[in-house]
This record gives sequence, C-alpha cells and structure tokens, in this order.
Amino acid sequence: MEVVVDGVRKNVQGDRVKDIVAKDTIVVRVGGELKDLDTPLRDGMNIQTFDFDSEEGKAVFWHSTAHLMAQAIKRLYPSAMLAIGPSIENGFYYDIDVDTPITSDSLGEIESEMRRIVKENLPIQREEMSVAEARKLFEERGEKYKIELLDEIEDEVVSVYRQGEFVDLCRGPHLPSTGKIKAFKLLSVAGAYWRGDERNKMLQRIYGISFPTKEMLDEYIKKLEEAKRRDHRKIGKELDLFSFHPEGPGFPFFHPKGMVVWNALIDYWRKVHKAHGYLEVRTPLILNKRLWEQSGHWDHYRENMYFTKIDDEDYAIKPMNCPGGILIFKSGIKSYKDLPLRMAELGLVHRHERSGVLHGLMRVRAFTQDDAHLFVRENQIEEEVIGVIRLADEFYRTFGFKYKVELSTRPENSMGSDEIWEKATSALRGALEKLDMDFEVKEGDGAFYGPKIDFHLEDCIGRTWQCGTIQLDFLMPEKFDLTYVEKDGSRVRPVMLHRTIMGSIERFMGILIEHYAGAFPLWLAPVQIVVIPVGEKHRVYAEEVAETLKGENLRVEVDARDEKLGYRIRYAQVQQVPYMVVVGDKEMQASTLSVRERRKGDLGSLSLGDFLSMLKKENSTVS
Repeated sequence: MEVVVDGVRKNVQGDRVKDIVAKDTIVVRVGGELKDLDTPLRDGMNIQTFDFDSEEGKAVFWHSTAHLMAQAIKRLYPSAMLAIGPSIENGFYYDIDVDTPITSDSLGEIESEMRRIVKENLPIQREEMSVAEARKLFEERGEKYKIELLDEIEDEVVSVYRQGEFVDLCRGPHLPSTGKIKAFKLLSVAGAYWRGDERNKMLQRIYGISFPTKEMLDEYIKKLEEAKRRDHRKIGKELDLFSFHPEGPGFPFFHPKGMVVWNALIDYWRKVHKAHGYLEVRTPLILNKRLWEQSGHWDHYRENMYFTKIDDEDYAIKPMNCPGGILIFKSGIKSYKDLPLRMAELGLVHRHERSGVLHGLMRVRAFTQDDAHLFVRENQIEEEVIGVIRLADEFYRTFGFKYKVELSTRPENSMGSDEIWEKATSALRGALEKLDMDFEVKEGDGAFYGPKIDFHLEDCIGRTWQCGTIQLDFLMPEKFDLTYVEKDGSRVRPVMLHRTIMGSIERFMGILIEHYAGAFPLWLAPVQIVVIPVGEKHRVYAEEVAETLKGENLRVEVDARDEKLGYRIRYAQVQQVPYMVVVGDKEMQASTLSVRERRKGDLGSLSLGDFLSMLKKENSTVS
C-alpha cells in the first residue's frame, strides 16, 4: 500500500494509521480533517501527523484528558451529569452537574481515580450512531445535558467515544487509549452557568492540565507558580497602582502611582506616533444608534454594547472608535494629496463582558484603545501596512518583547464579496512576505469587516499575549460612502486600515506588570528613587538631594520615617523602587550619595553629578 506521510511517499504495511506513524504522533489530518490514529489505512491516503508540540496535538491530548477526568468523576459521583469538556488554550475543563460540591480538597481523590484509569490502559474507541440511538443511550444514562445538545444537532449521524464503561458524545478525535496520558494535574474548581447563560443552572467547572511526561508537567507547574507570583492583581494592590470596587465591576480605578505608569506609556506612545507621521484625534463617547446601524456593529456586535436615550432617541456608548474616525474623515473634502491620512486616537470604549470572564486589567468593561485609522489609496496599502509593522516592532522591542505574527482570514459572519476579501487578504499577506516575516494563517479568525494581522507578545516566562492588530477594511469606506478627489478630479474610494499597538492601555499595563513582576524599568517606575536619611540630622541634606533630582524631572520620595535603616531599604525594594540613595554623616561631609540598586545592591559612593549621568544613560532608550 502506498501513502503520503508528511509529504513523503511511502510503501507501508498495516491496517491502521497508528501502525505507520511515529510513536509520539497524537493525531493526524486526512483530507483536511483531524482523525484518530485508529483510522483505517487506504491506498493513496495523504497523512499529516501532529505531536504534542503542535496546537492540534495539544488540543487532542487535553480533550482526551477531559474525558479521563469525567470518567473518574462518574466513578466517584455516579449521579453526576456531564455538560461539556473542551480543551482550552492551556489545558482543559469539564462542566459537571453534581449535588455533592466538588471542592479543591476533592481534586486529589479525582486525580487518584484518574491514575487508576490510566493504569487500566482502556482503549478509546469511536462509534457512530443515529441521533435517535444516541438519544436513547444518554436517556438511559440520565445525561440530560447531552440530550439537550443532541436536540440541536441537524446531522443524522453523530459520534460517541467509549473507554471502558464510560461513554461521551463527542466529535473527537482522541488518543488511542487512556494509558497515553502520563502526567496531569487538576488545578481549580469554579462555577459556570450552563451555556454561559445566567438564567441557567450553575455547574461546577473543573480545570486541569496534562502532558506526555512528568518532566513537562513539573516545568509547567513551576511556570504556574511563577505566574502566580507575578499576578498583576496581587502586584497592583501591593504597589498601590489600581483597584476594583463592587460599585463598578469590570471598571478599573487607577491610583496616583498607576497613573504615573499610564502617563509614561501614553507619552512614549505619542512620541513614537509623532515620529511615524500620525495625527492625534478624539471622538465622542456616545453616538447615535443610526451610526452603529450604518457601521454594521448594530447587527454584528449589539450584544456587547451599552445603550442610553437622549432626547427620546437611541444612542450607544461606543464599543469601538472607528465610526467616529470615519466621521472626522467625512468632515471635509479630501484630496489624493492628503493620503495616506494617519489618525491616532486614545479612545475610551465600553463593552459588555459577562461577569464570569472579568479578570483584573486583562478583561474589563471599559478600556482605552490606542487606536489608529489610516485612510489610504489602494496603491499605498502594502507600504502603509509595512509602516505599521515597523512601528509595532519598535514599540515592542522597547519593552523587551519577542513576538509572533498571525494572519486571520474571513470569518463566517463577514460582510462583503469574495473579491473584496481576497484583495484585502492578499494585501496583508504581501506586506508580511515583503518583510520576510514568519507568520501563521488563522482561517476564519478575521473581523467581520476585514482580514487582520495580530501580534502575540511573549513575556519573560514564555507566555503569549495578543496585543496589536492591523485590520484591512474595504467595507467601511463603502458603507459610509467615503471618497477622495483623484488627480483627474474623479471621486475614488479610499481603503481603511484599523490598527492598535498596545491593544488597550489597561491590558498592556497588566501584561507589563506581570512581565516585569512589578519591577518596571526606570522610565516607567512610579517612584524612581527613594532618598533615605540615616537619621533626623541628615534629613535636610536628603531633602536637598531630592529637590535636585526632582529638578531633573525624576520621580523622587524621601523616606525619613522613624524606622530602622534596614527596614526602610527593604521596604523600597519590596515597592520595586529602582534606586535607593542613603545619606549619612559620610555623605553629608563629602557631598556624595551611597547608591543602592534594587537588584544589584550596593553600587558604592557616587557624586550627585555622576548619579544623574547614570540615570540619564539608563533612560536614553526612550528619551
């Protein structure tokens, strides 16, 4: 029998795909579909293999572990009813309806039962049956949530997966057997409404993670502990940067020190955008419903919007800045000489997020997008996309971020013709290829009005965060009848680029807090220097030093509290202040400073001039 495996034609012997692929293969793609390793071989089959290092492999491995966990729960809690148990970005979860509360203390018992099932090495077998047969099967098992899912399936045939006595409604694919799951950890228990609808019953959601080896699991747990240490919510409270209150769930309150970081980010943002030829604008927070109907947000985004009435007319609080930017473009006649027109806006937007997904600064209901809308001629698209990519690269490198790039294509709920979408997608792809950038194509993940490029930043512990985006839009100019006057006097439709670099300032701050573990670089630190007099008699000199430093636009505090010197130094270190300046008898007599850095410790004695020169050099990367 002749087949193609990962592009290589081979003569093979065997009955199943698992007989011919590498030992670490988890799943295969055949004819564009992911398939189990138990799939029968046939002559001429084209097989693409995936191991755990791939997204496809991880998803199958984690989904199979969700089934393993569900089987263990059914053994321990026979009356439990299963809802859904998907793989997610980092691991898996299963939603369970069970009368007995499952707490964090219960997870060890479930893990022990999971290990027993792994030792049994039960085959995981796919079976296809009619919807009626599946309904009967799950009715006999009392699985009302599976029956509800079956009621919505239009296909005549569905698949179930069996492992021992356990059976689950599932498309698959899955691992060949439970014995393949070598290392796992159940992480937490949370509440989750069935179907995410607050009108439905609250279920218990159990999260977990798994890996092919114990070493990989241990490394992940180590990173998880480090991530907890860096949690921006914890550090934000410790450093007095921001807070949340029940009077405004999902709406962050920024404290004075948090505003220092905020304003430093904005100052740098403005500096970079001015250098790249952007003009800053500002658009209203509330705009008439008619605008959102015209833009398409009313049909495609209404469930995420907030509304109000003014003079008996319907208005919406903006979830996006682009329609306001379009109105500015329409406010006067534009010539081809005006393009490209790059308009940047730090625009406050509001989006209705369910309470269950709110997460510190990472997921909020009100946030400031560092938006920009570029109006360009068609022959300027590639050059302008390249310009945005270069701006993003400059911005991210300032913070020490590596990043990867994704190109997202047309989604199911899109507007516009195939021709427009092909033209837009080709333009983005061409810009990436011209820069010789590596990128991954994400089919169907574009915005409803156009394809996009996304930037995923990698922080210092290897996590990735989606931040910047570039969206190419032929449709909004059409919907709003945007035109500019060409050389020959004709009216021509511009193309619109939507883009952000930070994504939102709130979320970017959260990412930075975790990336730096609160130890911001000097230019971002809320307090850059603490001057610490050894005793009361040194206080005047400390104040004089502080005033001189403040005169150089440095953020300085004097800590002259009636506490021991060691305590005040440690406090400044805990507060992640970059530099501590200690002054005592010796420093007063010699007009010097004893300088300590928060990580390196004692830097020795420096003159005030030398200290200032050192600070200016450190700040020079963003000055």
